[in-house]
Amino acid sequence: MIVAKQVADFITFVRLGIGVFLVYLGITQGQDALPIVIWLMLADWFGDFLDGNLARRSRVKYKTWIGEHDLQVDMSVATGLLLYFIAARILPAWRGWLYLILWGILFLWLGIPASLGMLYQAPIYGYLLWIALTHLPTLGWWLVAYLAAIILITWPKFPKQVVPGFLVGLKEVNWVRTKKSDRDQL
Repeated sequence: MIVAKQVADFITFVRLGIGVFLVYLGITQGQDALPIVIWLMLADWFGDFLDGNLARRSRVKYKTWIGEHDLQVDMSVATGLLLYFIAARILPAWRGWLYLILWGILFLWLGIPASLGMLYQAPIYGYLLWIALTHLPTLGWWLVAYLAAIILITWPKFPKQVVPGFLVGLKEVNWVRTKKSDRDQL
């Protein structure tokens, strides 16, 4: 019997494939793939919304590897999008690689707390919005409409839980490592 959690995990796994496919599109089709990339990102964002809701509503409660790594999947898709921008020459390569290197160093230093993972993705998705609105306005407005709809659908939760949780998470990041952290002992 298939449970909602398995469907959620499958959606998350497909989303991981989207990140890889974005890089492929950048290498093989470049800027010509931008409309496809925008539709793929809409599908990814909808899948992200859907997989979380399905997992929470599942009658069978258990943890899975892919469910526990949803943030890393989100970040992988964002990284795939950034690599698409680099490969398609939409973003100067040095800027994209510098962004990845600096965040990589930060993640190696601090780990990947949820708030930093979300902060890593935000500029990449903001750049997608800007590119879409300036190059393909109709599709750009689809992105804006989707984001507005998600905020409205989750409205009580968004301003009361998501935003404060993000800000509290940033406050709780241990920005200075001590000599012997738990990671150093592994």
